Amino acid sequence: MTTEQKDVDTTLDPLFIQKSEEAYRNPTEVQMSQIVLPCHANHCGELSAGQLLKWMDSTACLSAERHAGCSCITASVDDINFEHTIGVGKVVNIIAKVNRAFTSSMEVGILVTCEDLYTDRQWKVCHAFATFVARRTEAGKVQLKQVIPHTQMEQMEYSLAAERRRMRLIHAEIITDLLSSSTAQLECQEYQDAVPAERTRVESVELVLPPHANHQVSTFGGQIMAWMENVATIAACRLCNAHPTLRTIDMFHFRGPSHIGDRLVLKAIVNNAFKHSMEVGVCAEAYQGGEPLRHINSAFMTFEVLDSDRKPRTLPRLRPEPVDGKRRYQEAIARKKIRLDRKYIITCKQTEVPLSVPWDPSNQMYLSYNNVSALKLMDTRNNWVLTSEKNKVRLYTLEENHMLCFKVEMYVSVPAEQTFHLLSDLRRRKEWDRHYESVTQQCGPLMADEDDTLYRIATPSVRKGGKGQDFILLASRRKPCDSSDPYLIALRSVTLPTHPPTEDYTRGEVLCAGFAIWEESSTLTKITYYNQATPGVLPYISTDIAGLSSGFYSSFCACSQFLEANKDSPAALPPSAPYSSPSTLYLQEEM
Repeated sequence: MTTEQKDVDTTLDPLFIQKSEEAYRNPTEVQMSQIVLPCHANHCGELSAGQLLKWMDSTACLSAERHAGCSCITASVDDINFEHTIGVGKVVNIIAKVNRAFTSSMEVGILVTCEDLYTDRQWKVCHAFATFVARRTEAGKVQLKQVIPHTQMEQMEYSLAAERRRMRLIHAEIITDLLSSSTAQLECQEYQDAVPAERTRVESVELVLPPHANHQVSTFGGQIMAWMENVATIAACRLCNAHPTLRTIDMFHFRGPSHIGDRLVLKAIVNNAFKHSMEVGVCAEAYQGGEPLRHINSAFMTFEVLDSDRKPRTLPRLRPEPVDGKRRYQEAIARKKIRLDRKYIITCKQTEVPLSVPWDPSNQMYLSYNNVSALKLMDTRNNWVLTSEKNKVRLYTLEENHMLCFKVEMYVSVPAEQTFHLLSDLRRRKEWDRHYESVTQQCGPLMADEDDTLYRIATPSVRKGGKGQDFILLASRRKPCDSSDPYLIALRSVTLPTHPPTEDYTRGEVLCAGFAIWEESSTLTKITYYNQATPGVLPYISTDIAGLSSGFYSSFCACSQFLEANKDSPAALPPSAPYSSPSTLYLQEEM
C-alpha cells in the first residue's frame, strides 16, 4: 500500500453500503474479503491487478446471479481507475450489488476497499460498474425482475444507471468517430534515443481449463482480464525496464464468449509513451483446432512507473512502427485527451469543476452524461423544504454545502410526452418565461445527436438601465428508459470559443437546471423544475426565495397556460432515438 492511506468516506461514495442501515440490506448485495498473500502479489509485494480483477468479476457475477436466479456472463466493464496499490498482508474487501435491471442485462456496482488489520483503517481502492447478461435457459430468453430501490442512495444509483447504460451503448461508436476526426491533425514526433515499439510487443497463449471457467463452461470474464493485464504489464516493462503500476483501464466490451478447451491468444504493445504514463493496447482472440481466430476483447490500459517516493517517473519516449504503429500512436494521443476530459468532467466533485466547462466534440458525451446525472441527483433528493404554495404551485428550497437549490412543482392536464416536446424546445420558452428575451438554437458545432442541443439565451436586466445577461447552454433531453423514469430536460452552461462574452451582455452561468416530467395518467402530468442557484441566476430569483414576490407562481401559471394551449399541436422536436448498441456487443439482442 502507498504511504498515503485514507479512511473510506461513506458519505461521498454512493457505492458504499452504509453500516448505519443495519435494518435493511440490499438482497443482491454480495461481499467478498480476501487477505493478500505472497502468491497474489508481484515481486514488489503488491497485489496483482489481474488477481484483483478476478475477485471483482467473481463478486459482481455472484451478485448478478443472485438477482437473476440463473447463470450470468460479463458483457462489459466501465472505466476503472485504481487509486492505490495494495500490499501483502492487507485485506481486500469487495462489495457488489445490482443497481438496476433492464430486459436481460443488469448493471452491477462494485466497490473495492483495503483494510489494515493492525491499525483498523480502511481506504478506497477503486469502484467500477459492470454489465452482466442473464444466459438463455431452455425456456428461452430470461426476463429479469426489476430492482426496487429502498433508500435514497439506491434510488440515486437506480436513476443514474439508465444514463450510464445509454453512455456505454454509444461509447464505442462515438470514440470511433472522434478518433477518425482527430488523428488527421496529430503528428508523430521523432525523439532521440526513443525505444522502438516493436521491442514492447508481447504475444502469449493460454489454454482454457476447467478452473478458468464457470459452471456453464464459459471462461470467467475476470480470468480473461487477468491474462490481458499480465501481457500488458510485460509490454510496459519492456519499455521502461522497471515494474509499472496499472492506473486505469478504459471501458471495454466482451465481443464473444470463450469456453473450456479454447486457446486464447493474447497480444499487447505499447501504443504511446507520454511524460509520466504509457498506454498499452491489448487484444484477446480465441480458437479451437484449425478454426479461425475469434476476437474476444480489446482493452487500453494506462501504466505509470513510481519512484521510491511513490511519485511517477519520467518515461522513455516511443518510436512507433510504420503504418499501424503510427495510427495507434496518434489514437493514443486522442484517447489520452478523452480520458482527461472524462476525469475532469465526471470524476471531479461538482464543487471542484468550474460552472462552465469548455465544450468540444471529444467531451460532448461526458458533458451530456454529467448534465443529466446532476439533474437526476437533484430529483432523488428527499430533504427539500416547502417554502410557499399557491393554487397547487409549490416552491421548495434546499441549502446544502453552501449552495442553494430550489424546485417548483405543479400539475398540468397535458400528456407527459407532449409536455416533454413543448418544453424541450427552448426557442419556445420565451412564450411563457419573461426571463427569456431571445433564444438561438445550435449556436456551435454539435455532433449528430438529436438528444443534445446548444442554445444561446439572452435575458433582460433585473435593474433599470443595466446590462442583460446571456447564457450558453447545453440542453440534454431524455425519454424514460421505462415507466419508473421521468422525461428529463437537463441544462448546464458550456464555454464555446465561437461565442465569447460580449460588451452588450454579462455572461451568466448555470451549473444544473431543468425539468423532470412524470406521467401520472394519460392526461395528467407532474412537472418539477429544478435550479441550482448560481450567482448569475440569483438576481432573478432572490425576491421569490425570500417570499416577497409571486414571480414563480406567475411564470409557472404562464407555463401551464402555454402547455394547455399547445397540447394538440405537432411535436416541436423529433422523437429521441431509442437506445441502441453499436454492433460490438455479441449479446446486443439481449441488452
